[in-house]
Amino acid sequence: MNPIVYTIANGQSFFIGIALLLLAALAALQSRSLVKRSAPLAFLLGMIAVIVSSTTFPYWLYALAGVVTVAWIAACFRQLRQREMSYAFAGTWLLAMGLELPYHLLPTVPSVSSRAVTILGDSVTAGIGGDEKSETWPKILAREHGVDVQDLSHFGETAASALKRAKKNEIIAPIVFLEIGGNDLLGSTSAEKFAGDLDALLQHLAAPNRQLVMLELPLPPFNHEYGRMQRMIAAKHRVKLIPKRVFLAVLADRAATLDTIHLSQTGHQRMADSVWQILQPAFAEIQRSNSVGN
Repeated sequence: MNPIVYTIANGQSFFIGIALLLLAALAALQSRSLVKRSAPLAFLLGMIAVIVSSTTFPYWLYALAGVVTVAWIAACFRQLRQREMSYAFAGTWLLAMGLELPYHLLPTVPSVSSRAVTILGDSVTAGIGGDEKSETWPKILAREHGVDVQDLSHFGETAASALKRAKKNEIIAPIVFLEIGGNDLLGSTSAEKFAGDLDALLQHLAAPNRQLVMLELPLPPFNHEYGRMQRMIAAKHRVKLIPKRVFLAVLADRAATLDTIHLSQTGHQRMADSVWQILQPAFAEIQRSNSVGN
């Protein structure tokens, strides 16, 4: 995967952009003309990096960042209250970074009652070869770690079709893992419809003593709303969102994909390893109990 695409899609460009904006604020306060003249370039590059990252903010933060940024630019041109506005500018973007950072940390999946998981996914999970002998990552997960896997993934799956499939199958696993939304994002589904379909899907899957775990969508530039909707609906149903960097780390290896998106056998192995890292703590208590019983 192209390093620039990888940096943008996994959200790292947002933090790089924030660093450049802070550098611009600092440079604008310097007395040396050479350093001072670097502020506009740092600001421009920083804003580009933030925007193309498709990082989603609350609407109030968009408004606050916009007002403070414009006020800071005006203060720099007028050289009036420049220090105060630089502090406000830096503080606002540090606040944005603080609100975004938790979405880049791996969540903890609570302990569950049985060593079973239901997986809902699209062709990234189901594969595209149509070969029953090919070992997709759910199969690897079951074979290597002794997990009872109910694999409901299907080629071309969307949030809406996943709901129909989930309704046709009894789901009793204490963990439901979702790799859904890529076809909505890259297809003709609007962000608003995606939100409604995802809300209905998670509402159907939610149940007492069941944990929902979902991969966050890597977003192309200017697709903020899909990310906003996914985060909002996930929070509503208390879904554990897996940072998009986890999925992107798998795709980053050229040997891991067939066409930059769909997984090769190497990619399925890496995906299984990544998913197991997330789910293993949830099964740890069961494993300890079995060890004591034996």
